[in-house]
Amino acid sequence: MYISARERLILEILLAKNEEMTVKDLANEIDVSVRTIHRDLKGIENILKDYGLSLVKKSGVGIQIIGDKAKVEELKLTLFNLSYNEYTPDERQTIILCTLLESTEPVKLISLANDLNVTIATISNDLTKLEERLRNFNLSLIRKRGYGVEIIGTETAKRRAMSSIIAENLNEVEFLSLVRENIQKKSTHQTDSISERLLGLVEKKKLLIVEKTIEEINEELPYSIADSAYIGLVVHLALAIERILQGENINIDQAYLESLQAAPEYKIAEKIVHKLSKIFKVSIPAAEVGYITMHLQGAKLRHDKEFLIEESGLKAAMNAKNLIRFVEDQLNVELTSNVNLFQGLVAHLKPALYRIKQNMGITNPLLQKIKEDYENLFEIVKEGAEEVFPDLSIPDEEIGYLVMHFGSALLGNKRAEDLSALIICSSGIGTSKMLATRLQQELPEIKTLKNVSLFELNQIDLDEFHLVISTINLPNIPRGYIIVSPILTKEEIKKLRNYIRNRTYNEDINRKASLMDRRLPHSIHAEKTIERMESIHQYTGTISTVLKGFQVLSATPSQTADHVLEEACKFLYKQGSIRDVELLIKALLEREKLGGLGIPDTKLVLYHSRSEYVARPSFTILRLTKPLQVKAMDQSEMEAESILLLLSPQHLSSQGLEVLSYISTLIIENEQSIKLFESKNMHDISSYLAAKFEQFFDEKLKELRSV
Repeated sequence: MYISARERLILEILLAKNEEMTVKDLANEIDVSVRTIHRDLKGIENILKDYGLSLVKKSGVGIQIIGDKAKVEELKLTLFNLSYNEYTPDERQTIILCTLLESTEPVKLISLANDLNVTIATISNDLTKLEERLRNFNLSLIRKRGYGVEIIGTETAKRRAMSSIIAENLNEVEFLSLVRENIQKKSTHQTDSISERLLGLVEKKKLLIVEKTIEEINEELPYSIADSAYIGLVVHLALAIERILQGENINIDQAYLESLQAAPEYKIAEKIVHKLSKIFKVSIPAAEVGYITMHLQGAKLRHDKEFLIEESGLKAAMNAKNLIRFVEDQLNVELTSNVNLFQGLVAHLKPALYRIKQNMGITNPLLQKIKEDYENLFEIVKEGAEEVFPDLSIPDEEIGYLVMHFGSALLGNKRAEDLSALIICSSGIGTSKMLATRLQQELPEIKTLKNVSLFELNQIDLDEFHLVISTINLPNIPRGYIIVSPILTKEEIKKLRNYIRNRTYNEDINRKASLMDRRLPHSIHAEKTIERMESIHQYTGTISTVLKGFQVLSATPSQTADHVLEEACKFLYKQGSIRDVELLIKALLEREKLGGLGIPDTKLVLYHSRSEYVARPSFTILRLTKPLQVKAMDQSEMEAESILLLLSPQHLSSQGLEVLSYISTLIIENEQSIKLFESKNMHDISSYLAAKFEQFFDEKLKELRSV
């Protein structure tokens, strides 16, 4: 059966929708006239008849494909396996781009035209459109008569373009299906679908080996990786090996590589490279280890508990505070005290700043929707980002993710009442938080929400939840679920309300019976209770230790920071807080060499260390008799009148690290908090810390009880 490119596109769009869609919306999405759609629908109906499906048209409402679920899946599989006789302009341009990026020599226009069954004039027009896309990657297109066409640029830029094309055109489910070959192709030689052509940039076997290696190493990471970042890393590595085997190598700044070598992710990157080098029998250069490290650092998801016990985290925290204040002033809405907004922004900004500075690029499939639904907020956040980061060019994709954090905070957080929902969201913390907030605002019946990624789904007992809500298609899931967009449209809210309203008494009875049949329910509850109690113990233990040990010390007149630190460390050694004075001072001063520690626009300098030479967590303030000249975190010179010393044992619990992280946020919370810490008044600072810790602990208790 012949299916044209446009018919295939219409079918794919309608099959992805779970509700009616107007012809006008369909025309807008495909960028053709309403009349053209009406003409194509006749052919669509004939195709559907062959599968026992029908196209239902409701006047004033829209059109929808209706029929047996198995038949719908059969049609989806047919479209997936379809031999492409013609492509849409976008698909054609993507294939041209893949061909040119793969090629090591100029490609003739006639060759491209023959491959795609179009005229040379069409190819020439496509190339003109591609030039602008390539400029975004610092690549250029060379076209000469008799020579052909060729992409010119660095190997790094070419790889970025390849990774971006794959990310834009393949979602997580498609990627895993193709790489792990869960979907059986009718012919093993058939490689003309767009998805297959994209993965043709690298050999599928290599992708499979790399993906398996990353899956194994993933267990060693102290944090979860977002699905999209996981796939980005797999694609990057597979491309790297493919290109190294072709004799292509990337370069990295040597000084920057040395700074990366101090990161914990570097050791994991070395393990990945060691494994892959043995498997593929290829020598992988140190520059690649550096790039893998950056991918790992840019892939942190959810709770990075220690993000403020390091310079980059504190810088991100200061930037987040400044951005919040800017948006707050523009909207005249109080946002500074929103802890979730602050923590979410810091967790996002730290890897985001990495990506931007290293030109790693990012895709945001929701960008257009965010711009439409949050037009005013988008412009405000963009303006704020330009003010907070004057030396950086923040792409719209990153602005979109920042908008989602603010959108979530502005929507508020209504308390829910009796339903539990599992959310499967692939794009990371900002997207899942936005969706969770919208759900709680619009559906107060939902009491508890749990966010998981596609990769974590296998470990979840779905029967523990009343609702399963996903932003992506979930193949082979053993129960019903609802697909929504992370923005949660009015139509989707209506659909969810109907679903909740129509849930039958029998469904609830069956779910409860199923849960009652499970073995060891008491041990499961006991485990959760023990977990909560241990968390509470870790929080209270660290808070108590820090408050008991807090001191404001007066330093003797000295010209250097090391003398002042020596005094403080000797005092803390006598208190039993540290194990080795000399080695700890050495570690603190080594850390200072990596970058400035002075907090800009204050008279404070923050020395901090997570070290084996520290016995227990402590926070100490050193009053200086005369100002010290120090380097600030923004690399400017400044005068410090107080040294803040924040110390953590090497193996402190995640809850303990969160408490110390919280102290860092308190220092820069607002102008009043900065003045308080500059005042050196032990009684006032101690009272402030105690009050804030009480507030912090109350929030943690609420969080633990809701799990």
